[in-house]
Amino acid sequence: MTKTTFRLCAALIVAASANVAFAADVPAVFDAKSCKADYPKASLMNEEQGVVSMAFLVSAEGKVLEAKLDKTSGFKSLDKAAMSAISACKFKPGSKDGRPDSTWTKVEYNWTLS
Repeated sequence: MTKTTFRLCAALIVAASANVAFAADVPAVFDAKSCKADYPKASLMNEEQGVVSMAFLVSAEGKVLEAKLDKTSGFKSLDKAAMSAISACKFKPGSKDGRPDSTWTKVEYNWTLS
């Protein structure tokens, strides 16, 4: 192997590893303590409980652009209340290649009666 070929291979390896280090997407996050949903009154009366799994597309500014229901709690009123409340929350933006960018993030909201 010539020196030029060796240098080229070494440069490609370094460049490839640099792309791997920076290519990772970091999803947006929200503070679950400051972002709570109100328990729907009918759900309280009916003692409904469950976990709602959702996905949110969050902008580089931390605002929800799109929301999807991944898995229902089993109760439409709980699903709707969780989607509505979390969609209104301010998120810490995610990043792509180390820069704030729109990213998808998953959130589970647990409805429990205490």
